[in-house]
Amino acid sequence: MASYNLNEMLKRSDKGSNKPGNKDEMHLDDAERVKVLSPMQQVFKRFFRNRLAVFGLVLLGIMFVFSFLGPLFYPYGQTEIFRKYDAQKTDYALAKERTEFTSYVIDNELEIDSTVANKANSNILTMVSKNVDLMRTNGKDGFYDLVRLEDNIYVLTKLETQKVASFGSTQTHVGLCSVTQQSVTFDGEDLGEEFTATALKSMKGTSGSFEFDGLTYDYQKTSAPKTYDIYLTQDNGFLYEGSNLGAEFESAAQSATESSDQFRFQIGGKEYFVVEVSEGSYEAYAYLNESPAMAFTRYAFDAYETGASFSDEFKVQALLASCNTGAFEYEGASYTIAPEEDTLVVRGSDGAEVAELSTFVIRRYNGADTMELGLKDAIREKVELMTESGEKTATLTYPIPQQKEDGTYDYDEEGNLLYNDSELTITRKDTGEYLVNCDQIILLIDIYAPPSGTHLLGTDGDGFDVLARMMYGGRISLMVGFVVVFLETLLGVIMGGLAGYFGGWVDNIIMRLVDIFYCLPMMPIMIIIGAMMDAMRMDTYVRLMVMMGALGVMGWAGIARLVRGQILSLREQEFMVATEATGIRVKRRIFRHLVPNVMPQLIVSATMGLGGTILTESTLSFLGLGVKHPLATWGTMINSVSTASAMTHYTYIWIPVGMLICLTVIAFNFVGDGLRDAFDPKGKR
Repeated sequence: MASYNLNEMLKRSDKGSNKPGNKDEMHLDDAERVKVLSPMQQVFKRFFRNRLAVFGLVLLGIMFVFSFLGPLFYPYGQTEIFRKYDAQKTDYALAKERTEFTSYVIDNELEIDSTVANKANSNILTMVSKNVDLMRTNGKDGFYDLVRLEDNIYVLTKLETQKVASFGSTQTHVGLCSVTQQSVTFDGEDLGEEFTATALKSMKGTSGSFEFDGLTYDYQKTSAPKTYDIYLTQDNGFLYEGSNLGAEFESAAQSATESSDQFRFQIGGKEYFVVEVSEGSYEAYAYLNESPAMAFTRYAFDAYETGASFSDEFKVQALLASCNTGAFEYEGASYTIAPEEDTLVVRGSDGAEVAELSTFVIRRYNGADTMELGLKDAIREKVELMTESGEKTATLTYPIPQQKEDGTYDYDEEGNLLYNDSELTITRKDTGEYLVNCDQIILLIDIYAPPSGTHLLGTDGDGFDVLARMMYGGRISLMVGFVVVFLETLLGVIMGGLAGYFGGWVDNIIMRLVDIFYCLPMMPIMIIIGAMMDAMRMDTYVRLMVMMGALGVMGWAGIARLVRGQILSLREQEFMVATEATGIRVKRRIFRHLVPNVMPQLIVSATMGLGGTILTESTLSFLGLGVKHPLATWGTMINSVSTASAMTHYTYIWIPVGMLICLTVIAFNFVGDGLRDAFDPKGKR
């Protein structure tokens, strides 16, 4: 009998020659027809015959290249913020009538009680309401006078004084009288039963007085029923700290207590004042010296030269001079200050205007004083017209500094700032302030930019490039899917393998545990975990690890049940009897012989579960329970445009991301279906 070499026959068959003289004829018993394929080769062959499975595999390859290799070649990062220069209606200036008083220190070497200085503004308002020119305050270190120089200028003066006398009456609490108990409880010495009887007979109404032993006692009803406080009022006369100042002084001091002019009086060329210590009790002080400490004003200084500033010392000198001679000197130069219309104007010795003082303050919206005086005056005049006519909005055309495309100011060849006419809109706010708007070129975050050559899919609400976020978001979403499925499979194989092989009480315990995990509500648990991570302000990457671990722990039950069922059917077969007979360890029997026979089902289950895990992660991130900003995932990207108006206007953000999620999930399902059919070729018959 002729012998055949199988390899030689296969080579000849590939060349198209079976037998000499008969090239096309082939018989059933020819060795050339026999090709032996391994089980895995058969699985791959059946898998690649499935067009949908191949399409899904190609699609997944594209997703992995897009997510993991794309960022290496794309020039933008996931958290790179993009900005642009653009002309926009901007809050340019703010105008308002100044109501508060600004303070300036007159003497830096003078120590001032901070409490007195802080209360000066409220004391000024009290003086205005009462229409008084002076208010005296007792500080921790002595007396202070707050003096009105004119309606918008006040000076706080620290007084140096000397106490000369005390006078008036003092009131002493004697005791408590109870009409119900017919008794008096004395604070000090017991005045006897006769005093008690006199007091009880006199207690009528809410208050009154009675005399006993040549002294006058007052009583006042308390909150307790039929109970009265008894006081003794005594006139102490004048008690001098030094020498007796005479009857004229005493008469003047008594008269001062009845005056409303801060209890001031003069005797013998010296000035004194009286302070009420308590009701009916006074102290008299002599003036020794006074030192101006602080100046308070509603005026704002506007320089005629744009950008010029004035020191506090210059401002103080100008304010004080406006209430006196109108002239002052500062750093060797002479100045004058005089009223003009509604303002005060400071001029130099040559008559040139230096500054303008007004209670109507106009500044740039950021508080900077960089506007030229002409523009301030134009805004002030327009506001006055608005006030007269009752208008809330008005426009004004005025030249303001010209800007380049990058927002910087434009200068001519000689370095002079260029101006262009701009329309300013003045709007009265409910607070009484006037907001000035105009078009300005400013640097803005380029949010929600439409697709362009620079940003192929535009930018989102944070100024991030959408395409870059999609790439980096794909990394996170795919990584979450694989890590979670790996954890589920690992836990499921271990628990299912133990339950299926050992059976008995081990199987009962593990299966009851599986039942418990089946009953756990995943979404409420993830909401609780998300809230806890928010409260702990957990790092973004740590939060991602916790989320993947939680999803993996809660998803292993289904795989464990699958592995258990397969092992229950495999453990009684002949090859397992052989492993037991040969003395192979239990651990090796399970994970070396049983589990590999379950791998086809595990591969199919894991592949099918990847798509669902990605959907779960996207849902959690969309709800704000998953990965936090600024880390990108496909779910957080859709969450950034979750409102109805945003989804209508920014379709170029959520539609591509939604398509990526759909295509990835569909691709995993196609691959899973292909693997299932490849491992089980009888499934379609």
